[in-house]
Amino acid sequence: MFSKEVAISVSGLSKCYQIYDSPRDRLKQFLLPRLFRILSPVRKLLTYIRAGLPPADQPQHPPSFFNEFWALKDVSFEVGKGETVGIIGRNGSGKSTLLQMVCGTLHPTSGTIKTNGRIAALLELGAGFNPEFTGRENVYMNASVLGLSNAEIDERFDEIAAFADIGQFIEQPIKMYSSGMVVRLAFAVIAHVDADILVVDEALAVGDAVFTQKCMRYIRDFQKRGTLLFVSHDLGSVKNLCKTGIWLDHGVARMIGPSKDVAEAYLEYTLQETYGNNAKLNSVNAPKIKEGEHSPKTAIVPPAQIDDQSNVTVQQNIPEAKGWKTGVADLLSIQLARLDGSLEEALAGGEPVRVTIKAKANQELNNPILGFTVRDRLGQELFGENTLPFTDLNPVLARAGQEFFAEFDFTLPMLPNGQYAVMASVANGTLYDHIQHHFLHDALILTVTSSKIRWGLVGIPFEQVTLKILNEQ
Repeated sequence: MFSKEVAISVSGLSKCYQIYDSPRDRLKQFLLPRLFRILSPVRKLLTYIRAGLPPADQPQHPPSFFNEFWALKDVSFEVGKGETVGIIGRNGSGKSTLLQMVCGTLHPTSGTIKTNGRIAALLELGAGFNPEFTGRENVYMNASVLGLSNAEIDERFDEIAAFADIGQFIEQPIKMYSSGMVVRLAFAVIAHVDADILVVDEALAVGDAVFTQKCMRYIRDFQKRGTLLFVSHDLGSVKNLCKTGIWLDHGVARMIGPSKDVAEAYLEYTLQETYGNNAKLNSVNAPKIKEGEHSPKTAIVPPAQIDDQSNVTVQQNIPEAKGWKTGVADLLSIQLARLDGSLEEALAGGEPVRVTIKAKANQELNNPILGFTVRDRLGQELFGENTLPFTDLNPVLARAGQEFFAEFDFTLPMLPNGQYAVMASVANGTLYDHIQHHFLHDALILTVTSSKIRWGLVGIPFEQVTLKILNEQ
């Protein structure tokens, strides 16, 4: 029974394509199996008349002239109403095939798909548009396919045109559009069809910054009332937007779980493929938390008192941090403290601080790199740095058994309430050719409690704020 609380249910989904070496093989596959089925009874009858059982080498099935390519293999998952699910994977892993089958534009070889509600999709560039039709004609055609009547489209057309913001080009054939204009029009349509399920397939990557921001505002608003299936190569966007992640690899669902865990596992996998035999990444997993204990990453933060002060506490988390290591070098410690060396436990934001990262070389490193990145709870990278700008000018050699450290001095920004994770890593190489030998996602945990009102991801100290009246009478 399909639950009303489930928006999308996928069970045992598989898709197989027939790959032909030449057009001649395609023609053979079209004709010969049909002839085989027609002539098979006659052949059996002649064999029987000649008084014998069929020869052992007589074919019992029609020949095939193609190779099978399985774009998807036995994929199963459910998406609840109101959930946002991100799908990641390399090109050719089956992401677009899966979305097309969810939208009903492609039929599965086996398995079932059930959906609950109206689906609007932004798939590959120009999908669903006729290049010979004008933008206006394509709006009416596309919106009618998505379930709107002509009267409803008439009522919403001005809003769609304003959202697309392509001016008089809406009266021109689609074939004259740039890729960004096509995406603008396509997204404008799906944003005005009252969909229950929104499917987006990496199409926003070709839009300009202003339109992308408009789309992201719409997506965040849609998340409050609808179900979103989102494909992207941007792991930060997946962690930011999505509660659940699905990692597809060669058509197989390699991992399904919290988007942060899936994105981190996928990052490690892709780096391992990049490094090849040059390095072997071994996962570093956080120990299980005993019942009744709280993980440092999920500690409960009491609400701030109304004191107009900011309080930033720093918690070491290397023993519990997840990541990977090759064994070539180890991170030993990472610290965040005031630049003046004072021992107060809490930081306020806005004061000079120093991040110190210490590591050990187990093998010789001809160009060691130490670095860190501060991320918010959604995985968005706020700021960070590494030692490459320094070592490019002043090369450093770390011999086997030597310990080394890096110091980063900066002014700590004021941060909104919440918890922040500091990623730390030790690598070797150059900007474009390096190997991360020890990488920890949550080496430090910063907990911020503040009653100060700030806008955006970080705050800045304002020296003065004034309000004045001009042309006083």
